[in-house]
Amino acid sequence: MLWSLAKIIIFLAAVAAMAMGADYLLQSSDGIRLEVMGTEYTFSALQSVIGLMVLFAGFWVALKLLSFLLACWHFFAGDPTALSRFWDRKRERRGLEAVSQAMMALASGEGKAALAKAEVAASKLDKPQLTNLLVAQAAEMAGDRKKAEETYKKLITDERTKFVGVRGILKQKLADGDTDTAMKLAEKAFALRPRHVETQDILLNMQASEQDWSGARKTLSAKLKHGAMPRDLHRRRDAVLALSQAYQARDAGDVEQMKEKAFEANRLSGDLIPAAALAARGYIQSGQAKQATKVLKKAWEVAPHPDLAAAFAEIAPDETPAARLKRFNLLTRVHAENPETKMLLAELHIAAEDFPAARRALGNLVETEPTARSVTIMAAIERGEGASDTVVKGWLAKAITVPRGPQWICDACQHIHSEWTAFCENCGSFDTLSWRVPPMAEVASPTGMQMLPLIVGALEDQRVEPQAEVVEEESVKDVTPTEPPADEATSDNVIEITPSGKVDDKPSSAA
Repeated sequence: MLWSLAKIIIFLAAVAAMAMGADYLLQSSDGIRLEVMGTEYTFSALQSVIGLMVLFAGFWVALKLLSFLLACWHFFAGDPTALSRFWDRKRERRGLEAVSQAMMALASGEGKAALAKAEVAASKLDKPQLTNLLVAQAAEMAGDRKKAEETYKKLITDERTKFVGVRGILKQKLADGDTDTAMKLAEKAFALRPRHVETQDILLNMQASEQDWSGARKTLSAKLKHGAMPRDLHRRRDAVLALSQAYQARDAGDVEQMKEKAFEANRLSGDLIPAAALAARGYIQSGQAKQATKVLKKAWEVAPHPDLAAAFAEIAPDETPAARLKRFNLLTRVHAENPETKMLLAELHIAAEDFPAARRALGNLVETEPTARSVTIMAAIERGEGASDTVVKGWLAKAITVPRGPQWICDACQHIHSEWTAFCENCGSFDTLSWRVPPMAEVASPTGMQMLPLIVGALEDQRVEPQAEVVEEESVKDVTPTEPPADEATSDNVIEITPSGKVDDKPSSAA
């Protein structure tokens, strides 16, 4: 600090002296006369300026010599790098300036300029952990992937930068679609930095995509251990992975493994509907009907779902419709105003052939929240109560135009799935499927489809109207006073409608 202050004072004094000398030269027409020990020296103005420049150069050389002497003194005092620092000081200053310019170019998105400055910095500085990283990132931005990969490999050789090198090559392999190499690199990066959140997520997604559910659960436990995930979220996602293990075991025919993982998934997250349904079926296979009922009732209390009702029906598959209606009261009395509960109760009454009760159970659902399922139930009720084909066909036609109702939808990309999965088949997001109504109609109904109920009704009216005329004609025949022949009185007439719309009477033998 004191030496820096002394240099600043000396520099300012030199500048002041130069200013005073310049002022004196401007005021003097004869130059400069110096008297040294009785001897007088006279210099012209040009000679005076040259002499001052030489004096300044000598002063600069004296400073450099003094710095060199100080470096030598430090070297002999025990600092082995004092002389090398003295010679490399200017080189290092230029290298640091190149680093600064390269970082500014990276921040600005100028890949080629950043690469050029990074290479200058690498040639000036002896700090490969810094310059190699700059070169690799600049090469990636500039599109020179070969140079970037070569530089990342250099980073791997240094323990201080090994993780950075592995992570850089990992991203390149992921971009190339080389999943096998990427998996190994992700495992290596995770071993080097188990706390790194991005590496945890990459490894977790890759393990899940390869259906390595056991490895994915270990990675998830590491996220919890290192504080990268809340405990409640960990339980939920661990349940999702355990359920995926159960599905995998079911597809492989391992029933016992399927039951074990399904029970574990249901224990970790009781509101996970697919886990509850699969666990209940596992209990049913084991003859534990009470436990299956308990699991399904708990999940139904969270959110009614048709899969839960289907599993609940499997507990007693051979029961009568009346007995099933009574047993299902355990579910239908919970969330009685929920549309799913109303439709379930209506379907149970239809199975028991109690159509007025089914209509009461369905309520005004077809007017307030019509869906394909509720409208189809209404068509079944109308058919059961003896309504005409026109009415039934009208309801069935309407079922084509109304929304399908709640479905498994990805919260990230809004993609609709036919069944629940741990990962979205469209965007690959993990644990983002929820049972809900799509934000907008999944199928745009054209005008012709909206007119379908009216068209069906009109066609039915055309078919029924001639029959009415025939009945009227028959009634007229019946009141005719003339008696028909005996053979004709005992024969039945068959009335047919020709394509032209006329009514023909034919004997039954011809029919």
